[in-house]
Formats: sequence, C-alpha cells, structure tokens
Amino acid sequence: MARTDWTPQPAPDLPDGLLLFDGYCHVCSGAVHFLLARDRTGIFAYVPCQSPWGNELMARFGIDRDFAESFAFVDKGMMLFKSDAAITALRRLPYWRWAGIAWLLPRFIRDPLYDLLARNRHNWFGKRDQCLALPQGVKARFFTEAP
Repeated sequence: MARTDWTPQPAPDLPDGLLLFDGYCHVCSGAVHFLLARDRTGIFAYVPCQSPWGNELMARFGIDRDFAESFAFVDKGMMLFKSDAAITALRRLPYWRWAGIAWLLPRFIRDPLYDLLARNRHNWFGKRDQCLALPQGVKARFFTEAP
C-alpha cells in the first residue's frame, strides 16, 4: 500500500548515503549523474527502484511500485523522502551546503512542489526504455541486491 505520510522513517540497518531512485526516469537519472559528477569521495551508493533490492526497499517504505513517486535517501539511520531527501543529499556535496536554504520552506510547501514534478516528470521529460546506463568506474557504487 502506498504511503501518504512522508515523514522520515528509521532505517538503522541501511548504509548511510544510500539513494533509492527511478532508473527509468530522466529527471531521477539526471539527478544521479549530477551527484556522481560532484561526489568525488564516494559518499553515495545507489539503488534503482527497478532492481530486486529497490523493490524490497519500496515495499518496506510504502513507495508505490507502479509509480515511484519518491526519491529516498538514508541519512544517519533515517530514510528521508521527497524534498527532505533531495535537500539532504545535495547538502552532503562539497560546495552545496547552501542548498539547505530550502529548509526555510516548510515541508507542506516543498513536497507539493516535489509532487507536481514527480507526477509530470515522464510527460515533461520523457521516460527511458531501459534503466540508467552507468558511467565508467562507478559500477561498484550501484546495488541491485542487498549487500
């Protein structure tokens, strides 16, 4: 059953910096490429929703398998969703701590904006026929099965 409450959830068993993303979505894949290009120290690990582990995590956290409406990110033992996940991940990048200014907008404003993009992302930006193609040298940071 899909969630309606997107407050952070405990995830102490998951690796810090884990990102769950829709590998068919151009916006999500673009975000992953953006992070990869700036994450020189390897602080992020990636799990496509379309993988076995991605499906398991989606079921665990109530993300709709037919419409992966939330980017998810593990931060210090908590699974964050939607705008919380995006802001927190950005703030971990060098020179991107300023992205925390988005916290000034309350979640009840940020998440509807996030939802607008999530609902329309495939219409506005298209959808891939296959999951994200991985750049050279980063395969070890992508997981399809639980480690």
